[in-house]
Amino acid sequence: MLRNYLKIALRNLVRNKGYAFINIAGLTVGMAVALLIGLWIFDELSVNTYHQNYERIAQVMRTRTINGQTETKSGLPIPAVNTLRTTYGDNFRHVVLAWWTSWHTLKAGNQVFSRSGKFMTPEAPDMFSLVMRQGSRDGLKEPGSILLSESAAKAVFGNGNPLHRTLTIDNTMTVKVTGVYEDIPAGNSLSDVQFIAPWDLYSASTDWVNEAKDDWTNTSFEIFVQLNPQVTAEAVSARIKPLLVGKSESGQALKPEVTLFPMSRWHLHSEWKNGINEGGRIQFVWLFGIIGLFVLALACINFMNLSTARSMNRAKEVGIRKTIGSGRHELVAQFFGESLLVVTLAYIAALGAVSLTIPFFNQIADKYIQIPWQSPVFWLLGLGFTLVTGLLAGSYPALYLSSFRPVAVLKGTFRAGTGVATPRRVLVVLQFTVSITLIIGTLVVHHQIQHAKNRPIGYSRNGLISLLLNVPDYEDHRETVRNELIKSGAVLDVAESASPLTEVRSTNGGFDWPGKDPSLQVNFATVGISAEFGKTVGWQFLQGHDFSRQLASDSLGLVLNESAVAFMGLRDVIGQPISWEGEGFDVRFHVIGVIKDMVMDSPYDPVKPSVFFIARQPGKFLTMRLNPERPAQASLSAIGAVLKEHLPEAPFNYTFVNDEYDQKFRREERIGQLASLFAGLAIFISCLGLFGLASFMAEQRTKEIGVRKVLGASVFTVWRLLSKDFVWLVLIAFGVATPIAYYVLSNWLQTYEYRTELSWWVFALSGTGSLVVTLLTVSFQSVKAALMDPVKSLRSE
Repeated sequence: MLRNYLKIALRNLVRNKGYAFINIAGLTVGMAVALLIGLWIFDELSVNTYHQNYERIAQVMRTRTINGQTETKSGLPIPAVNTLRTTYGDNFRHVVLAWWTSWHTLKAGNQVFSRSGKFMTPEAPDMFSLVMRQGSRDGLKEPGSILLSESAAKAVFGNGNPLHRTLTIDNTMTVKVTGVYEDIPAGNSLSDVQFIAPWDLYSASTDWVNEAKDDWTNTSFEIFVQLNPQVTAEAVSARIKPLLVGKSESGQALKPEVTLFPMSRWHLHSEWKNGINEGGRIQFVWLFGIIGLFVLALACINFMNLSTARSMNRAKEVGIRKTIGSGRHELVAQFFGESLLVVTLAYIAALGAVSLTIPFFNQIADKYIQIPWQSPVFWLLGLGFTLVTGLLAGSYPALYLSSFRPVAVLKGTFRAGTGVATPRRVLVVLQFTVSITLIIGTLVVHHQIQHAKNRPIGYSRNGLISLLLNVPDYEDHRETVRNELIKSGAVLDVAESASPLTEVRSTNGGFDWPGKDPSLQVNFATVGISAEFGKTVGWQFLQGHDFSRQLASDSLGLVLNESAVAFMGLRDVIGQPISWEGEGFDVRFHVIGVIKDMVMDSPYDPVKPSVFFIARQPGKFLTMRLNPERPAQASLSAIGAVLKEHLPEAPFNYTFVNDEYDQKFRREERIGQLASLFAGLAIFISCLGLFGLASFMAEQRTKEIGVRKVLGASVFTVWRLLSKDFVWLVLIAFGVATPIAYYVLSNWLQTYEYRTELSWWVFALSGTGSLVVTLLTVSFQSVKAALMDPVKSLRSE
């Protein structure tokens, strides 16, 4: 029987090649999209599972409440580590103190390399279950040791044995390689860690870090923990919550609390809102999961519509089979078998399509996804996926076709009435509702990105490059390097700062000014700079003047951004005294200037109230403005030559500020590109179905069209006759999609502080575009039918 069903199914596919192609092509695209999205979701859910203990690893976070708003930060004081180990030690297997992942120079012989890494206490390799290729995890316990990743070891030492070889970090710390660990996979939260060195080494070589070992006010450090098996993150968070209470007198007004942030949530639940961990990439996992289901449903709808539309062609077959004794369940099994055959062929084609397109998909999604051909689970899931899709696509056609009454069919009185056409119309409306919703969403995502890109940023980033000079020799050559760079003609000016131009790395309280409300809590972004910073980046002054080396009073001057002035509520701000008090210092400044807000953090968030001041040692972040009258490459070569002459240990790893700023849009741009891709494929599948239906309708109404032409109907009249039903369906779909898209996208935009408005033209453009595409799709068959010679269509009459 199965063999007979297979023969019939294959004969039907061969006999109706056009409709078979439409069904298989639509299902292939739908299943390929579902496969790609499924692999992407699996990759997202698998981030950080590389670590054996990832379900029990957590980062310690700190919350504080400022003017009613709770913010969550990962920085903590060093003494908190000892308290966690002693007071709460029974909850933890490991407590690890760490410095942030940052770039450092590694020198081996005469070669200098720039690599990102961490300084951590010795338990780190065991906690993060590093896979050692050489040496052991205990290697970090040795004084003056370093663990290298495989790629870093190969870059520094080539194919030679790196163990027990000597390196110098930042030209100040001499270390010996005691282990090489497997590269942490790309996408992992620790994938940028290319070396790990002992915490004690960093503390001993960095004075301010050593001074902070008993300082509860310096919250500049990271703490990671591994929980014991018998406890949960929620229970331990509740126990350690008061860890910071009473430790710092100046911070108690901010109601400091401590909580745990499990590693299993680092990637997908990375956002904190008012002290609550919610939001993050998980919303995109849900979004694309739903899109994948919808796109697959569109392909299944095509199969249903074309199968039921051509029901008259199968009616006599059903009638004869029932007459000779076939039961309905046998017919249902036959039609399900036909749908499973089509779906199986589509799945095979989808696998081929995915294998060909996955490099392109990885490029858009910034992933390294591979099809797990060797995994039995993948093939079992593929089998289940095929069966479910086949049952979904074949359910309605199988139940409908098997319901025909043999007497009516064989007497020639059977007609597929309006009751059949109505579900088909509903399915077409559903198809275009989904497609139009995706189009509107895609346009809004791109409009939101462009809106943020067009936001005034308060400085001119064109021609700016940024450079980190993390070498001790720089302190002694600061002025020489600056003067030589300007003298070379490669740059117009050079400035230093404590943080990159595109980040805020330091916030502080303790500010006071005349008329300040005593209950007002202050948390300003504070940026230490050199006097040339404003001139270099192109500050836009609203009041006052820039810092000047010629004015000694400017050493105690402050430049505020307009958000800080608005927060302080000052009118005549120039010359106003502002005191800044912290642990061990109390300095009285005065305001010398007010600038427009500079966008340094997320372009989607409000600009923080910011204070810029002259620092004695501003930092090792150099910002340079290239000379626009010289070719950029020539200027970069000249800068590299100056640095090599005066700072031979410093690698010339520069970045363009434009590129750094554009990185802030990468996530939304990737989402927009993927949404555009899936929206386009959804429209393609819908139009494929429309094309098949239009072809079938033209075929069914061949004689009617012939009669109308004989009676004088024009091509336009025939085209309108065959197109109007589809136009109405698309208009209904647009009416349904508009409120759905408006509701969903309004909620999505609310997640951004700086956001665009939902403009009417977005909806109008989506509806008009869908209508045009529909008309183009249907018109091919409509015009073809209208141009047909009526003599041929009426020959049998």
